[in-house]
Amino acid sequence: MAGHSKWANIQHRKNRQDERRGRTFGRLIKEITVAARMGGGDASSNPRLRLAMDKAKEANLPKDKVNDAIKRGTGQLDGVNYEEVRYEGYGPGGVALIIDCVTDNKTRTVSDVRHALSKNGGNLGTDGSVSFLFRHCSQFIFEPGVDEETLLELMLEAGAEDVNVDKDGVIEVLGEPKNFSSIKQSLVSNHLKPIFGEVTMRALSEIKVSGSIGTQVQKLLDAIEAIDDVQNIYSNSVINSD
Repeated sequence: MAGHSKWANIQHRKNRQDERRGRTFGRLIKEITVAARMGGGDASSNPRLRLAMDKAKEANLPKDKVNDAIKRGTGQLDGVNYEEVRYEGYGPGGVALIIDCVTDNKTRTVSDVRHALSKNGGNLGTDGSVSFLFRHCSQFIFEPGVDEETLLELMLEAGAEDVNVDKDGVIEVLGEPKNFSSIKQSLVSNHLKPIFGEVTMRALSEIKVSGSIGTQVQKLLDAIEAIDDVQNIYSNSVINSD
């Protein structure tokens, strides 16, 4: 990935995750099931479920599959008992990794993750070993040209905490995860459409990698993303191909 801009790094990761999600609906179904189990089947009072359903709609996941996943989560239908598990570790060049999984077999999943890491110059860490390097937050990205003052006023009223503008004019809005829905609704009500929005783990600072290290990091990310149980992977790396 050429360049160092934060948006370029986010876009690259988003594109790769979209490609991964596009290969199967399984990950979306797992997320809906877990969200419904954790917070109930009513999307109006379950922000995580609402976000998962929005993603399912964007991916054209059939409504009957969405409804069945919700029912499995709430116990109305029998199904696999999925668990959420998070792994933390390091990759080549000391880059930090957070790997979120949903699985019905934690032994299998940790084995797959450990294998991908060890085979590609990384290692599995302990709980908390890298999470302090990231911020759990709502994140929205806007293309250059959006009125900064108007956006700032609206976002702060909706529960956002930070509005950042990079050197290219790309605007980043950050807030608490619990405020994702209120921020998004404010955007919709005011006809403001971000090019990207999600609840994420945002790196507090980034490590730029290039050359052979950059290639190794990308290979590691590809190997982890290929694991069926992996839902999301977060890294503080910026891969520069220049």
